[in-house]
Amino acid sequence: MIITVASGKGGTGKTTVAVNMALSLDQKEALQFLDCDVEEPNAHFFLKPDISSSEPVSIPVPNIDEAKCTFCGRCSEVCAFNAIAVLIDHVMTFPELCHGCGGCSYFCPEKAISEVPREIGLVEKGKAKGINFLHGRLNPREAMSPPLIKSVKDHADRDGTVIIDAPPGTSCPVVTSVKGSDFCLLVTEPTPFGLNDLQLAVQMLKKMDIPAGVLINRSDIGDSQVEDYCQREGLPTLLKLPWNKELARLYARGEPIVRHSDGWKNSFQGLWAKIREIVEDKSIKRV
Repeated sequence: MIITVASGKGGTGKTTVAVNMALSLDQKEALQFLDCDVEEPNAHFFLKPDISSSEPVSIPVPNIDEAKCTFCGRCSEVCAFNAIAVLIDHVMTFPELCHGCGGCSYFCPEKAISEVPREIGLVEKGKAKGINFLHGRLNPREAMSPPLIKSVKDHADRDGTVIIDAPPGTSCPVVTSVKGSDFCLLVTEPTPFGLNDLQLAVQMLKKMDIPAGVLINRSDIGDSQVEDYCQREGLPTLLKLPWNKELARLYARGEPIVRHSDGWKNSFQGLWAKIREIVEDKSIKRV
């Protein structure tokens, strides 16, 4: 079972929820944690894994052989990302804009374009108290995270349980993280901003045909509009976490709450049970 924890906006407590879900599980089953928030990974602050290996991730970018090039401009025409500009007697490439699709080399009539790797980040692997841990680290100033997210997800062990901590929002990195999941848990907060971004996330999941449920963090602060929306959409509210000063202190110290309270551990185990029920019951309506 692959479960992605996502949120329409940042700051809702998505990583906190993902980490505590992982630590609440019975370690009898294989469990893997993938931090796909590669621009700002922070699950390792809570899980404290022992990193055992690291591997670079690259994408192919064009390399022009101007001795063969006739400067016809075909490569520039097919590039949807403006990563190639053809001048009268010179070709300019912009590797930072390249998405590594290979279209330019495929359509070049003179076969004047080869591809060379450009490193965009790395994937680190380790262990965290029985949990197989992986995360990606995007290099500074890189604009494209989906290829690195895909590299992290390539290591997913589909024979066990996988928790994916997705980036916030609803853009390409989130779509890449959520794709292929059995369930998506949306973490939100009862505020107008939380409601607006939750609606965007739900629309995204509808298009991807992925079942979802909602966890409302700081549930006793704000209004009832998020719950009302979930009821109208038939979207299950699986857990509500009230504001708690002690939980905030633990978060500030990088300590998961399930390690300090059996009550919270039971709550997250109950959350797991509800998610399993939804995933296994094929008759339950998707969002």
